[in-house]
Amino acid sequence: MEKLYTAVVTAKGGRDGHIRSSDGVIDMDMRKPKAMGGEEGYANPELLFAGAWGSCYLGALGSVGKRDGVDVSSATAEVHISFNQEGESSFQLSAELRVHIPGVDLEKAQKLADAAHKGCPYSKATRNNIDTVIRAV
Repeated sequence: MEKLYTAVVTAKGGRDGHIRSSDGVIDMDMRKPKAMGGEEGYANPELLFAGAWGSCYLGALGSVGKRDGVDVSSATAEVHISFNQEGESSFQLSAELRVHIPGVDLEKAQKLADAAHKGCPYSKATRNNIDTVIRAV
């Protein structure tokens, strides 16, 4: 495996803290979401994870589309990351990616979406670790 890029982000203070990337592009306060006793108007780990996974996933979908001769340049991935409680002090993430490919019928879109999920690095990293649903919409 050849390393092409390494992102470096320093986190301080946990869910009610701050994150900053080594290049300064990300420099923000983090707060628990309101549903978990926090404040609205701030980023949280699940939001950032959803955005990162969605962006990476669309890159994989672009590769699949190119391979199959399907224009997926207008596709969207709506990523739902849920923070779930298992028992008293155990937590688990779950995910649903809702993939929309304009102009492509649902059956074909589902096949493309599933193929992208097989190749996406974030999908690979989470495979068999969190419950994930890939749904063409």
